[in-house]
Amino acid sequence: MNLLSLLIFTPVLFGIIILILPSSMRASFRYLTLAATLVQLVISVIIYLNFKTGTTFGGINHEDQFQFAQKLPWIDLNLGSLGKLQIEYFVGIDGISVTILVMSALVMVVAAISSWEINSNLKGFFALFLLLDMAVMGVFCALDFFLFYTFYELMLLPLYFLIGMWGGVRREYAAIKFFLYTLFGSVFMLLVMVGLYLSVTDPATGNHTFNIIQMMNPNNYTNGSVFSASSHATILGLPARMVGFVVLFIAFAIKVPVVPLHTWLPDAHVEAPTPVSIILAGVLLKIGGYGIIRICMGIFPDAAVSSAFWLGLLGVISILYGAFNALAQRDLKRLIAYSSVSHMGFVLLGIASGTAEGVSGAMMQMISHGFLSSMLFFLVGVVYGRVHDRDIYNFRGLASLMPRYTVYVMIAFFASLGLPGFSAFVAEAFSLAGAFKSSSVNGLLPQWMAVCGAVGILLGAAYLLWTLQRMFFGTVSLKGGEIWKIALTDINFRETAALLPLALLALALGIMPSLVFGKINDAVLAFVSFLQLK
Repeated sequence: MNLLSLLIFTPVLFGIIILILPSSMRASFRYLTLAATLVQLVISVIIYLNFKTGTTFGGINHEDQFQFAQKLPWIDLNLGSLGKLQIEYFVGIDGISVTILVMSALVMVVAAISSWEINSNLKGFFALFLLLDMAVMGVFCALDFFLFYTFYELMLLPLYFLIGMWGGVRREYAAIKFFLYTLFGSVFMLLVMVGLYLSVTDPATGNHTFNIIQMMNPNNYTNGSVFSASSHATILGLPARMVGFVVLFIAFAIKVPVVPLHTWLPDAHVEAPTPVSIILAGVLLKIGGYGIIRICMGIFPDAAVSSAFWLGLLGVISILYGAFNALAQRDLKRLIAYSSVSHMGFVLLGIASGTAEGVSGAMMQMISHGFLSSMLFFLVGVVYGRVHDRDIYNFRGLASLMPRYTVYVMIAFFASLGLPGFSAFVAEAFSLAGAFKSSSVNGLLPQWMAVCGAVGILLGAAYLLWTLQRMFFGTVSLKGGEIWKIALTDINFRETAALLPLALLALALGIMPSLVFGKINDAVLAFVSFLQLK
């Protein structure tokens, strides 16, 4: 069986086993879920190690350069005079997706380990968890737009129930808000997808196609079709291709999330159980960045280049807005949620630069943030699981009570604020270098955007170090008094098993960024060249 298909559907197999097993065996559900994610991680590492590099494997808009590809007929309808409706199960990866797959697989392992805190309706929780796992992996592998959209929408259902049933006090509100935001973007994405299908024909068969790679070739657009580059079609008085790009961008910007489409994120994070928060921050946000690169800019490169200034501006606003909001938070989980808004702003800034440095930095930031945000939300879950409180001002002097825990917090904080030697430093440095270089190379972004991004790093250091000083240093002072002192035991073996790999990877990617850059470089260069050719 194709390795990518095995990677995608392994969770479903384990999910079916969990559903079949009687509830009396619920103690095994956690271990089966962990086994599924570990199998996925092994498969993703095998894919990574066997991924070929070189200019002939750049991918992007060359179907034959995608690796581990599998194409099978899925839906085939004869429409008479209108031709055939052909939808394929088409999966494959290039440099843009290979490292994200490994990162996602590891994050799912950490989320599975953190799910030991779930005590109610275990069968439902882990079945939904594994369904979400399948959908996430499918999104990063799909090269057919219909298949991509299917996996993309499939994420909504398990997330809605995972937040709404196992979340905090305001879980229903957070779940509905997340669902409506994402559905809003998805509905209009569906319209653009149909318009693209009717505009593009496969040169081999002459039939319309959902093939994303075919959609990236302007020669495959029918003359006079709504999204043809030679067409002067308008939608609401605006060029159709620009409208298509904006609609797709909004759908993915909600996932990133980009200000002002971010308001679902703090609520969802605060109310979600720890494993769901880890998946949201570690994987789901990356789907937004990935979609902007693969779908938005890949299919509408002309609109992307002409909109680069506004994309960069939204990135800068997200960096500064997220950082200032993080400074104002008392709830530790909400602080980290806003820090995610700020850090993901660097992804948009790097992509908007249209330079190899900027796009490489954006990719590294997605990988780095995946590990670090998972680590941070896991650490919050450790304290919350012991005393059911996250208010920063209710804790002081934790370093003397939980020394091993404090070490991991310090690693996560210093790595997140961009300390040299950690992955975030490389990511943010390259994103800013790309933004700065853009003004002289392609004129897409002004230099002041890079300066504002650097201010965002300074603000990040401020809210993280201030939180560290308030919670962990000084004389022990806890709201819960002696009861909390007893409850706040140091991290155990299970928690260490989740945190140690994340800490080591944050350090390894900072010292050896070639672990990521070596795999993505060919695809990044092909992507930048593709943008400049349009």
